Amino acid sequence: MNTYELIAPCHFGLEAVLKKEILDLGYEISQVEDGRVTFIGDDEAICRGNVFLRTAERVLLKAGSFHAETFEELFQGTMAIDWEAFIPEDGKFWVAKASSIKSRLFSPSDIQSVMKKAMVERLKKYYGIAWFPEHGASFPLRVFIYKDTVTIGIDTSGDSLHKRGYRILASKAPITETLAAALLLLTPWNRDRILVDPFCGSGTFPIEAAMIAAKMAPGMNRSFLSEDWKHLIKRKCWYEAMDEANDQMDTGAKVDIQGYDIDGAIVKAARQNAAAAGVDHMIHFQQRPVSALSHPKKYGFMISNPPYGERIEEKENLPALYREIGERFRELDAWSMYLITSYEEAEKYIGRKADKNRKIYNGMLKTYFYQFMGPKPPGRKLENKGN
Repeated sequence: MNTYELIAPCHFGLEAVLKKEILDLGYEISQVEDGRVTFIGDDEAICRGNVFLRTAERVLLKAGSFHAETFEELFQGTMAIDWEAFIPEDGKFWVAKASSIKSRLFSPSDIQSVMKKAMVERLKKYYGIAWFPEHGASFPLRVFIYKDTVTIGIDTSGDSLHKRGYRILASKAPITETLAAALLLLTPWNRDRILVDPFCGSGTFPIEAAMIAAKMAPGMNRSFLSEDWKHLIKRKCWYEAMDEANDQMDTGAKVDIQGYDIDGAIVKAARQNAAAAGVDHMIHFQQRPVSALSHPKKYGFMISNPPYGERIEEKENLPALYREIGERFRELDAWSMYLITSYEEAEKYIGRKADKNRKIYNGMLKTYFYQFMGPKPPGRKLENKGN
């Protein structure tokens, strides 16, 4: 089997969570940068990375890296890469996305055009043809240029890995599946502890928690672009990855996971999404306002993505809402609370300073993951997954 460098992009601020996931799969980390983790693996790693990684946005096969300050250097550097090792004669190839930070080359459209021309020149000479039919498997490229260093990855995933295949319906401001999973993995929650989301929306936090509890691989119910790369990845690798995912699954796990929302239609959507994910039997969804939040048991977890007033008319309601969150939290006995929000006065109205506060970029939106730690249950050493 060939050995590759594989690049896994993730949300800014959550690289450590993804790094742990990759190490747990048994792969060597070669580099950790803002928003991505690079690791060493073979074609089996491409399959297992796509099927098992909960917090990566996609898995990219690193084609090459070089320095370029001019478009001529970009052209020559791109043409020097062994594209024939990846792309067959009938392959469809293009630069799907180019980003540039602190570099002399900054126009995405020009970068994309120059690189495509360079690839065509290289492959024309190799295959001895002047025109490419491009009716075979797809090879979209993603290019990062940082301080004039060009890094090129071929996308093995296709649709972003946050698209697990279960979200049929979404609420107004859904949290992505990858971000929800990463935040859950940052907490000490495990499947024998109560978990409640009082603003569950379309159910992403409860569904991701149930999938973690059931050891259900996030990529089990979807396909990947590189399944068509039969010259690089044997079908056997995909079958083995899916067999591994099926073997470890435990959908009979006993859990107490609950999701509430004030909107009855969105609660119905959450139930449908949970059913599509195969975990509806593990979650109790109910239409209920946050003012009715209560639970008789101790040592539970609340995790949520509450409203944070992106629309001006909603901002005036935030002080009362966050005050209510704080009041309900204080009534819960020895619980922990984790909230992701862009509302910078959250702690003020909750009435308590968070024990930890992690800055996370949700797309272009700067958010804060407020962590209010409750006491550990007696007689149990609780592993803290955050760091």
